[in-house]
Formats: sequence, C-alpha cells, structure tokens
Amino acid sequence: MLITGGSRGLGLVMARQLAQKGARLVICARSEDQLERARHELSALGTPVMAIPCDITDRHQVQGMINQIRSQFGAIDVLINNAGVIQVGPVETMNLAEYEEAMNTHFWAPLYTMLAVIPHMKQRGHGRIVNVSSVGGKIALPHMVPYSASKFALMGLSEGMHSELKKDNILVTTVVPNLTRTGSPKNVTVKGDHQAEYAWFKIADSLPLFTQSAESAASRIITAIEQGEAEVTLTFSGKLAEVIHGVAPGFVADVLGFINDMLPEAGPHGTERYKGYEAESARSRNIFTKSSDQAASRNNE
Repeated sequence: MLITGGSRGLGLVMARQLAQKGARLVICARSEDQLERARHELSALGTPVMAIPCDITDRHQVQGMINQIRSQFGAIDVLINNAGVIQVGPVETMNLAEYEEAMNTHFWAPLYTMLAVIPHMKQRGHGRIVNVSSVGGKIALPHMVPYSASKFALMGLSEGMHSELKKDNILVTTVVPNLTRTGSPKNVTVKGDHQAEYAWFKIADSLPLFTQSAESAASRIITAIEQGEAEVTLTFSGKLAEVIHGVAPGFVADVLGFINDMLPEAGPHGTERYKGYEAESARSRNIFTKSSDQAASRNNE
C-alpha cells in the first residue's frame, strides 16, 4: 500500500490506522527528515514500512519509486494519492507559479502514480486507488483559487478513471474532505497580508463545528477503500454545501462573494510567499487555534 504525502498530516494518520490493521506500508514525501520520523513511529507499531523520498511532480522519480517498491516490497495493491499543497491569498497576489504548483501536485502527480501502477493492477486483476480531493474541488473557494482549480481537475480525472477501470476490477475512490484538523496550516503558503490571511485560515481550520478530526477522516477513507466506494464526502457540512451548490449555484456564488469581501486585502507584501509558520502572530495564536497547534505536534507538521 502506497500513500503519497504519508509523512505528516492526514497521510500519516491514515498510515497509523492502516498499520494497526496490519497493512504493509510505503510512504513517500519530499522531506527525508519527516519521512524518517514517520517511518520510525510506524515501525514501532510492528508493521513493515518503507519510506521513500520522492518528488511526485517528477514522473521519472515516480516511476523510479514504483520500480523500487515492486522490487523490494512486492505488488502495490492500494494507491492513496494524498499529497497536497495549499496557497492562500487574493487572486491578484497569485502568480502563474502558484497555479503550476497546484496543478503539478493535485493533477499531474496523481496521474503519474496512477499510470505507473495501473498496468500491474490490470495484470493481477484487482486494485484500489484513492484520490483525496476536496470540497474546494466542487465549490471554488475565495482566496484559494489555484487550490480549487487544481482540485476540480483531480475530481474529473478521478471520476473518469473510476468509470473506465471498474471493468478491470480496479476500483477508484474519490474522497471529498472538508476542512480537517491535521495541523496543516503551518505548512500552507500565504500571500498578500500574510498574517491576516494565515489567521483566518488557521481559525477556520480549527473550529470543531466546521471541521473534522483527522482521525475520523482517516477512518472513513479506509472504510471507503474496503467497500470500493466511488465517491465519499466526509462531512455533513460538505454534503450540504454540495447539495445547495447543485440546486442554487448562483446563490452560493453570491454568498462566497460576500465572504470574499470580508477577507483581507492584498496588503503591502503583494506577491511575496510566506509559509504558515512564518506568518504566526497574536491573531493566529488564540483559544480557537489551540487544537490546530496540538494536531500539528501530533501529526509531524
């Protein structure tokens, strides 16, 4: 079982739960330090774990990784495309680089991994592929346009693969999470008025009534893998948003426009990029964001 982005966040939480079920795991990510910490933790659970540094936006590295897994670990029965990036800021602060980064990570990388494993799954006559998209891949979110656009692309890719591969007993599941408390805000990219942007995103990502715990999200995804579901939206709020958008897309667009009016202006920093942890301020350190900081510590963020 291969999990991309498995060294931290939701990927690591899924790996923990799968390890407890006795799965043989391969995790990949770009950071060797994070990978080693995750490998050490997962190995302590008594499951075989291989950790491979890999930039999955490079198709040659992806193919090399798949070849290494097959030669050292055996066949890949389950592929979970989980790796992701988030850029937060007004659209006028986003350069072409942000769109390319988002598309490379959310569309091209999952396509590379799928194309690398599908022939072997067809030969064996079975396989499971999971693509972790987002509610932002169904409803475009203000101040997250590169992210939403690329997740829309992943939705189409994943749904199409499900339809075409089912005849080969390769079941492709599209996962649609809402905000999930993984601790990931520390690693997002923020632009414009970066401290204000980071503050609203971190608060939104931390509120229990509007977000889901990483543990419950991981558990639901694993159930979807076991049952071969075509698509699963993880939260009631996400399902409700999808229904309302389907019935009244103009109304949803107007509501999101109203929300956009309340979000920070571009500010003096313009197109400069900051990581979330570089944008911490008193506004993002408060009682509402405590759960995010705790999750970050717990999930190798």
